[in-house]
Amino acid sequence: MSLDELKSALPDYAKDLKLNLGSVIGNSELPQQQLWGTVLACAIASRSARVLRELEPEARENLTPEAYTAAKSAAAIMAMNNVFYRTRHLLSDPEYGTLRAGLRMNVIGNPGVEKVDFELWSLAVSAVNGCGQCLDSHEQVLRKAGVDRETVQEAFKIAAVITAVGTTLDAEAVLAEQLSV
Repeated sequence: MSLDELKSALPDYAKDLKLNLGSVIGNSELPQQQLWGTVLACAIASRSARVLRELEPEARENLTPEAYTAAKSAAAIMAMNNVFYRTRHLLSDPEYGTLRAGLRMNVIGNPGVEKVDFELWSLAVSAVNGCGQCLDSHEQVLRKAGVDRETVQEAFKIAAVITAVGTTLDAEAVLAEQLSV
């Protein structure tokens, strides 16, 4: 129901997003936990209240309480790590890379779900947040664990579509407000 509401809310010019949203969620070959954990983590990372409101109930229905919490944890820890590591990478002084991070990241070592699932969600959030260093790190862990490229790509396809849907719907809300003024 929520997915259908999101699709119907998209304007005509975003027909491709409507089709892609139905495809990446409705036709995904990911197992339910990986799919809905990715959807929830990306909905949070998209920063779109509308997307999160519409997708969270279905994610909650399709995830165990532990997986639900872990997906939210992936979004939270990556919000911090993506800013930190992206900034460290973008600074022209390489000496920042030699300094101790000094940030608590305990959830990465004990996420409460299979490590592969948490890594997949972390990779998807890192795609939303544009952190190349985190993308490389999580992709390497996934590949070493035997996850194929198609599965990795599925996660960042979900991230791309959910982020685009959020951007489009949030822009439409602002434009509608301006028209009513």
